[in-house]
Amino acid sequence: MAEVATFAMSDQLLVVIDPVALRTDGESVRIAKDVLSAGAATKVCLPQGPEEFARALSRRGSRRPVVVGDDRALVRAVSLLHRQRQLAECVLSVVPVGAALSLAGSLGVPTGAVAAARAVLEGVERRLDLLVDDSDGVVLGALRIPPIRDAEPSAGANGATAVGSDAGRPWLRTCQSLVRTLVPSRATSAAAAGPSRLRVEVDGTTLVDLDQPLEAVSVAPGATGVAEVEVRPASVGAEASPLRAEGRTVTVSGAHFRYRADAVVSGPVRTRTWVVREGAWGLTVPAAG
Repeated sequence: MAEVATFAMSDQLLVVIDPVALRTDGESVRIAKDVLSAGAATKVCLPQGPEEFARALSRRGSRRPVVVGDDRALVRAVSLLHRQRQLAECVLSVVPVGAALSLAGSLGVPTGAVAAARAVLEGVERRLDLLVDDSDGVVLGALRIPPIRDAEPSAGANGATAVGSDAGRPWLRTCQSLVRTLVPSRATSAAAAGPSRLRVEVDGTTLVDLDQPLEAVSVAPGATGVAEVEVRPASVGAEASPLRAEGRTVTVSGAHFRYRADAVVSGPVRTRTWVVREGAWGLTVPAAG
């Protein structure tokens, strides 16, 4: 994760505000806009959906893109730039706003609006590895099989999170909680079905085969262009030790499985291969010291 020179204060910025962030925390969005506008020439874009989001990024010209939004907005921006084959020439900045901010934080971006906006203006570019799968999907942080249920919002039909859609309506959240209590989710049912049987290969070498039941598989970009793979075998009695490996190509195959990549659950698929792209994308982070 190499860091390069700081940015010039004369840079022009394209500030793309995710609509979910605006609904979820409009005050943080306003603060971010004020800090960015005070420090650089900014053009603010308020896309109403994924198509307008993509159009704004593709028409940025020489402006440096700044995404104001949560982890899903960050992943969406990197995915779009990857599909446009513009990641290598573009340095992305993000001001995390929303409910799901753990990915941005793990990548070194401050999760406070003021600190993150200042990092956009005064920070440095950090080159980061990327996992790219055989369907041209990307993974910034980590993926896990099977997906973990947690408090993060799920994706809606248009690719945006549902956060903020029930803001100010506590009765709706109460009803949703009751439904979740009475009706087991598909993820819970899948977990209750028992361990998975998957083949995991790292650089063509089988780490674990179909005859070994698994509790979980995790893959994350490591250092120097390799992926870090951890497989947790199912255990009876004493806990089985995890199996670990590093490599540039990871293939998982077997029965249909779902996986969580960053903030999004994908699948089911029977096989998926991820390849590490070393230093594939640039992210603005605070300067050291």
